[in-house]
Amino acid sequence: MNTRNDRSAAYCGESASIQRFFNQIEQCELPVHSLIVCHHGSTIAEFWREPYRKDCPQLLYSLSKSVTSIAVGIAWDMGLIRLDESVISFFPERLPERVSDKLSAMTIHHLLSMTAGHKANIYPVVVNEQDWVKAFLAQEVDHEPGTQFQYSTHSTYMLSAILERITGQNLVDFLMPRLFEPLGIARPVWETCPMGVTAGGMGLSLTTNDVAAFGQMLLNKGIYQGRRIVSESYIEMATSEQSDNRKGANRIDWAQGYGYQFHRCRDGCFRADGAFGQLCFVSPKEGIVIAAAASYPTMDMLQTLLNLIYEHLLGEVDSSGDTREHRHESVEQKGDPLSINHTSRPPAEPCSRTVPLHREARHTVGRQHAHQVPELHQHVYVMQPNASGLKKVRFDAQGETLQLQLSYGDERDIALPINVAQPMRTKAVFHKDLSMPLQEVVVYASWVNECTLQAKLFYIETPYMVTYIMRFQPQSIELEFDINVSFHLSNYTAIGYRASI
Repeated sequence: MNTRNDRSAAYCGESASIQRFFNQIEQCELPVHSLIVCHHGSTIAEFWREPYRKDCPQLLYSLSKSVTSIAVGIAWDMGLIRLDESVISFFPERLPERVSDKLSAMTIHHLLSMTAGHKANIYPVVVNEQDWVKAFLAQEVDHEPGTQFQYSTHSTYMLSAILERITGQNLVDFLMPRLFEPLGIARPVWETCPMGVTAGGMGLSLTTNDVAAFGQMLLNKGIYQGRRIVSESYIEMATSEQSDNRKGANRIDWAQGYGYQFHRCRDGCFRADGAFGQLCFVSPKEGIVIAAAASYPTMDMLQTLLNLIYEHLLGEVDSSGDTREHRHESVEQKGDPLSINHTSRPPAEPCSRTVPLHREARHTVGRQHAHQVPELHQHVYVMQPNASGLKKVRFDAQGETLQLQLSYGDERDIALPINVAQPMRTKAVFHKDLSMPLQEVVVYASWVNECTLQAKLFYIETPYMVTYIMRFQPQSIELEFDINVSFHLSNYTAIGYRASI
């Protein structure tokens, strides 16, 4: 029986291949925050890069879609829905004045397979409306459903809305006894639409361990720790090709066919993934599950990681898709390679190591410039009009810590502790996907020179890392804001002038 705590088995290939895999992640400078490799139910390697933690849930973005798919499968197994039921049958009061034949023909199967019939991405239109169901149903259905693949986050949202309507429960409540609790997952946060319906296609937060457990259930064809979660027949449908996603695809593992909210990959593998590199990868042939959280600025980096998985962990398929013998040459280490132990022996605990910060934040803590730094206690700066609407910046000294207050005059107002001697952990409001909740942030700071203070903020529940560079003149401040990845925010520079308190 495969369990999350069974770690007695060793990887069937050379343990050196795992070390090469992690070394290559560093050589390729892939910003991976955490990664777990499981083989036949045993964790054979894992790491969390500082300051990310094993117990901290991560925002999954579109990886949420695959969890919604399994919710549909559970409802299907229970006889609550049929996959050929029309979408409009669930929302008779939300229909447009004219219901086209194509809209009438749209079914749950089409939502699952991303073949609802829309010509383009409808996300920007629907997300700005209060009633997402009504907005979705109002969109023109250009193609006959089932004939064209078009990735659609709001198709997944409609699945969530359907499930909530037929079960009378929100998606988290429905899944707690049926998926989350059996997998050992504490009640998760899942963001909602403006009307309170679970987002479905985005907004779920789980730990990397939780994602690995989800992947293990998929590998076991719907069974986890001996308990049937979802039927094998639904897993088979969900991970088989249901639609053709090859047209226009420029990455090999985005052109292998699409299932029910799962991407098919080379050599019979499949995956759930989300923006900026969130990953649940399953190789049925090899018995391997890989869960990862990352902050990739482009999804080309996820393809790079998939290529490394095939080269070093599966060992049968190279990046072009051709089979060949596993390569055993050593790789040159560069910079600060990840140092991960391997289970070539039966371990009592998984091979695990906390690894250094990303290059962007290394060596900043405790670095103090030799020159006298400016006195900033009770300094207040009124900001000139700027792209973010930042109105005021204030500094207050509290021992060795500076308290930085950024005032916008709205929910974004935050106070951050700045200490060049040590990282500071606090909570502050910041974007997730659909909301701006209070969340954990770790602040690293350094004086770059006698008049330039740099603060790096790691919002460890998301991929977001924000850098503030503050340049001081006797009566002014220049503040630069830079974010590594984002759907919502852009970099900007703001100028402010000293004001009396």
